[in-house]
Amino acid sequence: MNTDQTTSVVLVGVGGQGILLASEIVAQAALKSGYQVKTNEVHGMAQRGGSVVAQIRYGKEVHSPLVTRGTARALGALERIEALRFADYLAPDGLVVVNSQMLVPVTVSTGLAKYPEDAEQRLRNKFKRLIYIDAAQKAVELGDIRAVNVVTLGALSTGLDLPLEVWHEAVAISVKPRFKDLNMKAFDIGRSCV
Repeated sequence: MNTDQTTSVVLVGVGGQGILLASEIVAQAALKSGYQVKTNEVHGMAQRGGSVVAQIRYGKEVHSPLVTRGTARALGALERIEALRFADYLAPDGLVVVNSQMLVPVTVSTGLAKYPEDAEQRLRNKFKRLIYIDAAQKAVELGDIRAVNVVTLGALSTGLDLPLEVWHEAVAISVKPRFKDLNMKAFDIGRSCV
């Protein structure tokens, strides 16, 4: 990365999936790499399974936490339809990492909308640089579905210019000590999926 350039990352999912922890880890990794960091989170009906969006921007000098549409270097999605919903934030050459998990939103469960049956194909058609992983299954294999966010983030980290050791430091300081080992494993498993 050109050290004068600002890198933008967008993380999306639904309430309860751990987007805010994932954004904290990205921010900490960027800070530990010596960058200025600004973040922004939007919690739309998060407690009811609504969309949650976190924007992280880092660089030598960052003036705003808001990511301009079409400029994100990376998009991480903990739910596949959320990746499609926020696709316009990604730069044309940006990387998208999508957890293949399907979480049915309230609008679908109440009959107001229909979940697309061809979601995976839509993702493959939409994104040039797509990493599509079953992060939820990897988290379950680790013994805790709540690690899905860190598995996804591990895969996403391969597309960002931050050193592996700062990612590990960021995970360690962002989670409670009793969850450190689990999250370190989750992060490394995510990286190995790429």
